[in-house]
Amino acid sequence: MHCLYLLRKTVNCAVQNVMWYFFGIVTGVDMTPHSAPVEPFDLVIFGGTGDLAMRKLLPALLHRFNDGQMPPGSRVIAVARDHGFSSAQYRERVQQALSGKGDHAGLADFLPLLDFHALDVTSAEGWQSFAQEVLRVGERVRVFYLATSPDIFVPICEGLHSHGLAAGQSRVVIEKPIGRDLASAARINDAVGRFFSEQQTYRIDHYLGKETVQNLTALRFGNALFEPLWNAAHIDHVQITVAETVGVESRGPYYDKSGALRDMVQNHLLQLLCLVAMEPPAAFSADAIRDEKLKVLRALKPIDASNAAQLTVRGQYRAGAANGQSAPGYVEELGQPSDTETFVAIKAEVANWRWAGVPFYLRTGKRMPERLSEIVVTFRSVPHSIFEPSAGPLQSNKLVLRLQPDEGVKFWLMNKVPGPGGMRLRHVAMDMSFAETFNVRHVDAYERLLGDVVRGNPMLFMRRDEVEAGWRWADQILAAWANSHEAPNPYTAGSWGPSAAVALIERDGRTWNDDAG
Repeated sequence: MHCLYLLRKTVNCAVQNVMWYFFGIVTGVDMTPHSAPVEPFDLVIFGGTGDLAMRKLLPALLHRFNDGQMPPGSRVIAVARDHGFSSAQYRERVQQALSGKGDHAGLADFLPLLDFHALDVTSAEGWQSFAQEVLRVGERVRVFYLATSPDIFVPICEGLHSHGLAAGQSRVVIEKPIGRDLASAARINDAVGRFFSEQQTYRIDHYLGKETVQNLTALRFGNALFEPLWNAAHIDHVQITVAETVGVESRGPYYDKSGALRDMVQNHLLQLLCLVAMEPPAAFSADAIRDEKLKVLRALKPIDASNAAQLTVRGQYRAGAANGQSAPGYVEELGQPSDTETFVAIKAEVANWRWAGVPFYLRTGKRMPERLSEIVVTFRSVPHSIFEPSAGPLQSNKLVLRLQPDEGVKFWLMNKVPGPGGMRLRHVAMDMSFAETFNVRHVDAYERLLGDVVRGNPMLFMRRDEVEAGWRWADQILAAWANSHEAPNPYTAGSWGPSAAVALIERDGRTWNDDAG
């Protein structure tokens, strides 16, 4: 146990020291995060009455306001087509939405920062008065957040440019999905690029703003413990799981045109894979890190018609039980027949010297048994056991990075059970919960990402070539599925997906990390 204690102490201290640097936290008794103050700014939310704005963006801005990161004079301008909707009515709507989430602190002082402007972005009418309102306070950082359908990204950017709103310190934030394939993504990037430079364009993937995702970089490159072992000689395989308990709910029309691969794999899961697999960047800078992620995407082995049946699984949930309640099937929720997948499992491989032969098992789905996002790095087993069978089986070391619901890191290793009676071994975890270890409030990913846009820091955003490289790989899978004309495998709501997904990993002598934590 003394060895376990020392190892845990060493790892926790090393991780904590890196985190002080990585997130700019001030040492001492006060362990709350501190950020450099910013000048007054404008944040304009196109789609300001929508679900994303009410559920994520405005709560994030309220928390930034409470942390002193929205100085006096800053403005939040919501834009939508709701004519006849006043700023006062908008504030009431926001108050109801945020109060319903339990966000009361500072709300009365935050609401006066909000304004509403009715605008049909596809029409020339109204743009001039909108531009005059935005520009009346003079030059400043202006963030235009496109929380809208991708089909109006271009009209919005064109309107901003033609009315003088794309110049100076203006920035545009583009939400996923950026296209539905490589060709459409390139068209959107080309069109937005006519009005905003690459340096002004922030393609957001909120998973990159999660604490554990960023801590992966600190763990790998801030500690001598892990990086020397971070290769095919020592790592057996990697699992990346993003599971949701909910169904499609109100997103049915969008989701049915997208599916799990476009909605989750092409962006979220591939970005997590890149952070696990990338080479050490030359510096802790935006382009240095994004350069290394791009190399990973380009090194992914193709999955196409020749091997998609062996390396991928599509699923669609049927009626069952989720969250302790009966749940309808996808087709029943949608209200019409559909072959859209709600579950995907993929066995991917990065074809380079570091990772040759190491499978990356990717899995995402709706109506899973629990809400869970995690990365599991499983190390190779010891080559020979010196212990008697009575000591118990030796299990592989695992590094588990939990993104949600409770962010933290666990390192599983074999340890002697204390007490007399001979050598008895048990697989135990060194558990570092961020909330407990650092005694800080959980910061939502959007809080961090919105702050980074205002400060002009693109590190946690996707570059154009990253997006298109991801689509180039995913397009081959989509084409293989379309040409096979096979329906998704059914699975019961509340299960871990179709049996074919279990077979995908178990025929390699491995198993999904559903119970190990």
